[in-house]
Amino acid sequence: MKPILVRSTLVEYSKRRAVRFAMTVIATIMAGCVSSSQLSGHVTPSQASEAKALDLAVANPQRSQTARARDVYRHPAQTLRFFDLSPTQTVLEIAPGGGWYTDILAPYLHDAGHLYEAQYLSTSADLASEDRSIDAEYLRKLAGAPAIYGNVVVGTLHAGQFFGFDAHERFDRVLTFRNIHNWIKDGQLDANLRAFHDALKHGGELGVEEHRARPGSTEQQMIETGYVTEAFVIDRAQAAGFVLAQRSEINANARDTKDYPHGVWSLPPGYAGGDVDRSRYAAIGESDRMTLRFVKP
Repeated sequence: MKPILVRSTLVEYSKRRAVRFAMTVIATIMAGCVSSSQLSGHVTPSQASEAKALDLAVANPQRSQTARARDVYRHPAQTLRFFDLSPTQTVLEIAPGGGWYTDILAPYLHDAGHLYEAQYLSTSADLASEDRSIDAEYLRKLAGAPAIYGNVVVGTLHAGQFFGFDAHERFDRVLTFRNIHNWIKDGQLDANLRAFHDALKHGGELGVEEHRARPGSTEQQMIETGYVTEAFVIDRAQAAGFVLAQRSEINANARDTKDYPHGVWSLPPGYAGGDVDRSRYAAIGESDRMTLRFVKP
């Protein structure tokens, strides 16, 4: 499969200028809203500029109100800062789904960096028809706003192999959000982690966010509930050649008791149980999550 590259044309030039102008105005307004308490430790002017650029990307008007409503649970700016993201990096996001993080990463990396997206194919049947397996709605999103998504390259991942672009030692960051449990269920976790290791440059980092199970949970319990133990993720990543660099509690949720009839999917935004106990689950919010950084030596 050839890579899918959505590019702006000359007829889009005026639209691009308008979008950039609007984003510059927002950046100017927001510049005074980033306090020193939000920038941990000693911050150079360059780092401060990157922090403002990330806040601007999170504030990108292309993001829907539904997406923005989840920021309180997903903490995108804090999470991406923890992953030490820079606007000049080459970044690979794995299994972007509908593009919740793409909406932030694309404008942030647009001018000086590179963003690649690998849609996950769970079965060999999907691989055989991979052109149709890439989420059509996701591609329409990218094509519909070329000024923002025009440089995004989209390929696929199946059983530890990338299709659509060369991934060998190409990336500064590989990021994945709430996908580990799917790869355990499909028997593809170890192969995928090895692929991520190969895709990263030496010194590059893997950023993982995942629903967190109680310590001691069995692999079958992880598959059934969608919650994965932190120890399991660390063990499998280390087996693939990674070194754990840092953990964060950015996405922790102490209200999550992890004992629901439909597993993690009982909680928002899925509400797998429908209206049963919906108000209880809404009060809990989204799942308790581990946030981990691994480095490729």
